[in-house]
Amino acid sequence: MAKVYDGIDADLAAWLTDQPVLFVGTAPLAGDGRVNVSPKGMGGTFAVLGEHAVAYLDYTGSGAETIAHLRENGRVVLMFCAFTGPPRIVRLHGRGRVVLAGDPEFDALRGAFAKERTLGQRSIVVVDVERVADACGFAVPLMDLRGDRDVLDRAHERRDEAFFDEYWRTRNAESIDGLPALAERTAPTGG
Repeated sequence: MAKVYDGIDADLAAWLTDQPVLFVGTAPLAGDGRVNVSPKGMGGTFAVLGEHAVAYLDYTGSGAETIAHLRENGRVVLMFCAFTGPPRIVRLHGRGRVVLAGDPEFDALRGAFAKERTLGQRSIVVVDVERVADACGFAVPLMDLRGDRDVLDRAHERRDEAFFDEYWRTRNAESIDGLPALAERTAPTGG
């Protein structure tokens, strides 16, 4: 049976941060817009900021759907699944906002994450959590984690800041539905 929680307590925070992958769901306001579900992983990129706040570190990737949708309407859900141990699914519904690298708030938030690589970081997505609920997860498979992939780290380490500035302007400028994402974005200095 599903349970709704008052917030994220210490036990739930520990469980959330132990999960190696989470899924981020967003959608535009337009009825014919595309819903987006984005997997997030890499150890040290998710943090619980409080009973009603979480965040994840967002590195440069092929799309910018989440950023565009959050800029348009803020609606977001994060879903975590137990792939080991007892079955469980937890969803965090809330309002998200994007804190770009270089924004005044970014450096203060960045300290919440264990992931050290700074090159290629686009933003931190902060979610003000309005609803915390779990579900059984009985149909979620049991899987063994072999480790984080290092492909993104290696790809980013071969680049310089100028690459990211160009990539954000040309490939992350807008969502697949044409919503603005990073059109005016430039790489922060000191990356």
